[in-house]
Amino acid sequence: MKPAQKKRAVIVGIFVLLGGLFLIAGLFMVGEKRSSFDKTFRLHAVVDNANGLQKGNNIWCSGVKIGIVKKVLLIRYDKVLVSMNIDKKSQELIYGDAKARIGTDALVGNKIVIIYGGTPGVKPVKPEDTLFSESSSDGEQMMTTLNESSKNLSAITGDFKIVSKRMVEGQGTLGRLLTEDSLLNILQSTAERLKQGSLQVQKMATDVSDFTSKLHTKGALANDLVTDTVFFSKLKGAAEQIQEASENAKELTNNLKYISYNLKDSSNLAGVFFNDTASANNLRLTVENLQAGTKKFDENMEALQHNFLFRGFFRKRAKQQQQQKQQEQKVANK
Repeated sequence: MKPAQKKRAVIVGIFVLLGGLFLIAGLFMVGEKRSSFDKTFRLHAVVDNANGLQKGNNIWCSGVKIGIVKKVLLIRYDKVLVSMNIDKKSQELIYGDAKARIGTDALVGNKIVIIYGGTPGVKPVKPEDTLFSESSSDGEQMMTTLNESSKNLSAITGDFKIVSKRMVEGQGTLGRLLTEDSLLNILQSTAERLKQGSLQVQKMATDVSDFTSKLHTKGALANDLVTDTVFFSKLKGAAEQIQEASENAKELTNNLKYISYNLKDSSNLAGVFFNDTASANNLRLTVENLQAGTKKFDENMEALQHNFLFRGFFRKRAKQQQQQKQQEQKVANK
């Protein structure tokens, strides 16, 4: 073989060897990613909607990749069968009553199957078992929600823009408050009054606190009113006496009204005396005559006492009166 042909054969051999090595490395890399060389077992899940799930998508459990989707098959108009290749080492961690749902890798990433839940103590799944499934909100629904939220935020921003513009132009209560000094002065005056009112309320609360403390101070009037039953009974008796005096005063007032009414009535003696001048003069004259007659009677009795015919009688009577006084004095001294 010529040297040139040998050289070409060596170069071709080297390229073939390098190509083979790259091919083997690629196969190992793809196999590692696809778990082609790991021991796996088949597991199924039935979902209502695949939401774009495809063959080769990942299977997650607690945020860790444990397998890939092998097949997605529509078995009924509202049911989809998802066949999964699960890492054999994860079999013991998946309980028989675990559930599966369709989710998304990140916000708008690829679809994934999420295995979750299960009761500790329940036997692990076996090959060809089927998991209960739940549908999950897909990215489209999330984007719709975000779109609605964006519209609402835009509407709120527009409303705030209108409100802020009216405030700058001095429209409305807040706008007038920001632009008119008189309204601001009124508001400041109102705030000052509220401050004074709060101070008065605070003072009132302090007074109430002081009064309450006096209620617990022995010997104080407030404490006696609350705790001393004897003092309270005396106070109650005094109140009853005051009430009785008030009733007596009321009765006296009624009597005075009655007397005043009778004094104005000319049909009785008192009324005649106070209202009829002629009758009053006659009554006054009669009283004067009685006084004069009484005086003359006293003078006649004085004269009889000095008369020798009646002198013994009056002396005897005076002696009896003196003896009676002495006897009463002795009884009093005993």
